[in-house]
Amino acid sequence: MGDELAEPGWLPLTDDELRGILGRRGPGGLGREPVVTWRSARPMSAAALVRHGDAAIFVKRHHLGVRTASALAAEHAFAGHLRDRGLPVPAVLPLAGGQPVLHRGEYCYEAHEAAGGIDLYRQAARWSPYASLGHAYAAGVALARLHLAAADFVLPARPPAVLMNSCQVIAAPDPLEEAAALAARRPALAAYLAGRGWKEHFEAVLTPLITDAAPLLAALPSQWGHGDWHPSNLTWTSAAPDARVAGIFDLGLANRTSAVHDLAVALERSVVSWSGLHQGGAAAADRTAAAFLLDGYQTVRPLTGTEAAALPPLLPVAHVGHALSEIDYYTSVAVSADGADLAYEYLIGHAWWFGQPPGAALLGFLAGHLRQ
Repeated sequence: MGDELAEPGWLPLTDDELRGILGRRGPGGLGREPVVTWRSARPMSAAALVRHGDAAIFVKRHHLGVRTASALAAEHAFAGHLRDRGLPVPAVLPLAGGQPVLHRGEYCYEAHEAAGGIDLYRQAARWSPYASLGHAYAAGVALARLHLAAADFVLPARPPAVLMNSCQVIAAPDPLEEAAALAARRPALAAYLAGRGWKEHFEAVLTPLITDAAPLLAALPSQWGHGDWHPSNLTWTSAAPDARVAGIFDLGLANRTSAVHDLAVALERSVVSWSGLHQGGAAAADRTAAAFLLDGYQTVRPLTGTEAAALPPLLPVAHVGHALSEIDYYTSVAVSADGADLAYEYLIGHAWWFGQPPGAALLGFLAGHLRQ
């Protein structure tokens, strides 16, 4: 989390556990029981690569307070839609009994094919930048292809939930009231926010930014997006600076927002050095990386005039839905005071930064670059 390692919030997947989820034999009745070959270091879930028969698969365990079978069904439908349109999204695999999701006690499980390509950013810290400008450009190309493929996916938006992307708060007629209503349905979240004097922070920092973005946000066509586009959710054709995206995974935050919102998330995740801000210092923006990502995107899906005008004012508030859901996670599910505090800094501090000279300069640069 930030530049520091965090202890995983969940016990690791075990070989014995996997035998009950996957069965003892691999696909097609092949021999060799499932064996974990690598465990994810990400602290918010338990996930692993598993050898099962002759196949390499990716298994993830979720607490039911984070994901249910119905929530995963929407993710799986979106993954299948993208895959059917030729995107390199790993296929969802059946578990024991032939179901795509299995419940066991207070958890549920899913499995996917292992993504192809090289997992170059496996050890990257949160909010890490692209390793090269070529990677930023290639990521922009791939994101545009995803948006074109997703444009006719018809499922409605998933409601705000733990660790979920959403535009519900920033698109509401009264965003503060909408956020308060969301918190009221989650007592632990409401208690934490009350202790932080959050309404004053929201009114002072977020409300002016949301007000600026609201008219443009309302004019954007709604569609599904990835929701968490950053280099560690992609695999690559090589380690070279001119590598292309080979695989796209982790649709856990995917939702119906807009292509521009998803593009703003992609920029917010990768072109600002947020870890410095969270350690009490300063955050700097890599304008060149932002330009390369945008240029790659627009070679495939040029932004309309409305979309280009909306992107800079939307960028400072694109994180709001997910940040609130992350505070919810750390107050209601994997209870951690430090985690909740970091997520609150994410909610308010990231928006605040865009009002400071480095953030304002990034927004001005993006507006000028898009006009060109």
